[in-house]
Amino acid sequence: MSERLIRGPLLHCLAEPDCQHGAVEYIADALLWLKHGRVHQLINFAEADALLTPAQRSSVEDQRDYLMVPGFVDCHIHYPQTEMIAAYGTQLLEWLNTFTFPVESSFDDVEKAATVAKVFIDQLLTNGTTTALVFCSVHPESADALFSEAQQHQMRLIAGKVMMDRNAPESVLDTAQTSYDQSKQLIERWHGVDRLQYAVTPRFAPTSTDEQLHAAGRLLAEHEGVYLHTHLSENVDEIEWVKQLFPNAKNYLDVYDQAGLLGKRSVFAHGIHLCDGECERLAQTDSAIAHCPTSNMFIGSGLFPMQRLQAHGIKIGMGTDVGGGTSFSMLQPLADGYKMQQLNGHNLSPEQSFYLATLGGAKALDMDDKIGNFTVGKEADFLLLDPNATPLLKFRNQHCQTWRDTLFVLQTLGDDRVIAQTNVMGQPVSFAAL
Repeated sequence: MSERLIRGPLLHCLAEPDCQHGAVEYIADALLWLKHGRVHQLINFAEADALLTPAQRSSVEDQRDYLMVPGFVDCHIHYPQTEMIAAYGTQLLEWLNTFTFPVESSFDDVEKAATVAKVFIDQLLTNGTTTALVFCSVHPESADALFSEAQQHQMRLIAGKVMMDRNAPESVLDTAQTSYDQSKQLIERWHGVDRLQYAVTPRFAPTSTDEQLHAAGRLLAEHEGVYLHTHLSENVDEIEWVKQLFPNAKNYLDVYDQAGLLGKRSVFAHGIHLCDGECERLAQTDSAIAHCPTSNMFIGSGLFPMQRLQAHGIKIGMGTDVGGGTSFSMLQPLADGYKMQQLNGHNLSPEQSFYLATLGGAKALDMDDKIGNFTVGKEADFLLLDPNATPLLKFRNQHCQTWRDTLFVLQTLGDDRVIAQTNVMGQPVSFAAL
């Protein structure tokens, strides 16, 4: 289908809310006109009659019971941790040793990796996530399996094999040289193929030697356009460990900075306990933070200081961080993010949350020229949300006065049932096949 015309209410961000007037556009009765998987035109439906042929008018899809929004952008998630989601009872460092490393050790098995990759991609699409930045395991087989599965769905996906050469079981370790060689091979095989891109992925500073971090820096320097994806300042014990392991670094971020890992396509998950110097350096280098409130609360990591990072001008996207996060639905971190900011004495607006999960995430991933809203020419990854998906939502939405009320209710009470339709490059994903 080269052309689609869809009628219904539509909501998207044109800029960051709370920072620019007119940043959010809501059209109560819109016509979204798609051609060849991209946005061709977006207008009020009342203006459409003069533009459409009789055949086009008859082909318009009436979706006025739903809300059209851009597809969600998940800026940090671990696909090998799908089978250990909701693991009980520990904080970060113990959690890694107790659950994460044993599970990830099995991803050298090609069949296992492919099976989990299918479940993972199905869960993303079912929950309305159309773009994701993903950790694989240390095994290149895990990355191959994930890229292959995402390619079948035409998803926009960024991923990479983990680089990890110390402070973990032998079954999940590589070396500085093998991590460089295997990552280079994966970059040459997958980066820029269809809608796939590669992320150089050292797990976090404590599990990489200086030699390996500098190997990661060489990969970034040698391959234009690849990403850097790692963790930063998630847990206070982790930060103390970094100080012991890297005594010559000014702070945690400086460990990565010395290896040449900061830049406009560098995404650091968490960033809860940053000093002013780290915030300034992130902003200077146009690096991004992936905020993961559900995971931060589940593992007991701390309260993300969103206003402080925003004041420094740091790009922020939202992440589920499965399996530390407990849901594939991006609506869950939006709900938890609001609660977390309440504890910080800040009312996070529904439109700001929505921005973080759509255009803000696209900006964090340096993809806002391709995805994130319905600007003409962008790739048509979008959702139909059902405000009446559950009996409670249906009852509650009878009392919503504005689109803003409805948006907040969806963020607070919604889950995968709210996703009536996920569209990738303009075409619906068949949930019957998921």
